[in-house]
Amino acid sequence: MATTTTTAALAGTEPAQQHKPASGTENGDTTGDSTLRAAALDCERRVQALLAREPNSKILAGTQRQVRIAMGVIDEALEKYGPEELSLSYNGGKDCLVLLILLLAALPRHFAKKRPSTDPTPTTTPPPTYPSTLQSVYIVSPHPFAEVDAFVDTSVTRYALDLARFPSPMKPALESYLAARPAVRAVFVGTRRTDPHGERLTHFDMTDGDWPRFMRIHPVIDWHYAEIWAFIRETGVEYCPLYDQGYTSLGGTTDTLPNPALRKEDPSGDEAPHRPAYELMDDYEERLGRDR
Repeated sequence: MATTTTTAALAGTEPAQQHKPASGTENGDTTGDSTLRAAALDCERRVQALLAREPNSKILAGTQRQVRIAMGVIDEALEKYGPEELSLSYNGGKDCLVLLILLLAALPRHFAKKRPSTDPTPTTTPPPTYPSTLQSVYIVSPHPFAEVDAFVDTSVTRYALDLARFPSPMKPALESYLAARPAVRAVFVGTRRTDPHGERLTHFDMTDGDWPRFMRIHPVIDWHYAEIWAFIRETGVEYCPLYDQGYTSLGGTTDTLPNPALRKEDPSGDEAPHRPAYELMDDYEERLGRDR
């Protein structure tokens, strides 16, 4: 697929201004909030706590830097499209989970910027309000793991997702989704550089060829595997339990196994035969448990 040049922060650079919580969210008072707003405020607090931490390792420092870059990309997308024209590709995997948390964390600041000023001049434009849910789409594997589907269901409730499910393959699934949601012009995708077809992607890439027409947004494209897990563990968000069984890249039950690089040399008794996914460090070993 062809790519376009991103206008967001370039990989390897860090925006000068650190993102701060939106006014009125510091105390965590979500009385009367919609479920989505409450989830967004919680994610904002988690992300800000991560950014405020003293970087005591290269991985944490790198993760903080990646968060700032990704938040800049998300801010730009929210400004350009708005939540009503945006959707999230979500399948319960670790990468799109990180993207979901970052997207939710950006919403309080986005809506705070859209509030009317203190200027007493009357305006006919009503202040924007949080949508009740976040648009998202799940392209379901032909042979999904029960644990993945259960985790996706949990995510729908916890993060107020308006999740549309379509069976694979991806192209007709996206055609059906966009036909049902014609307002959607751009989709957040959790693809990373080491994923198949991720080598030349930028932060913003329009689909090409005979694919359905929409902008693909890749805020975590340059994240390393270890940074994904540092973010998940530092923020304390729940993740799919298959990752604790040595799975590092989730597909379907017919093409996904625990990663052999995490196999214990001599597990004893009832001990699990594989170490958890977050103990893997090498980006290029991530897909060793995948047949494709």
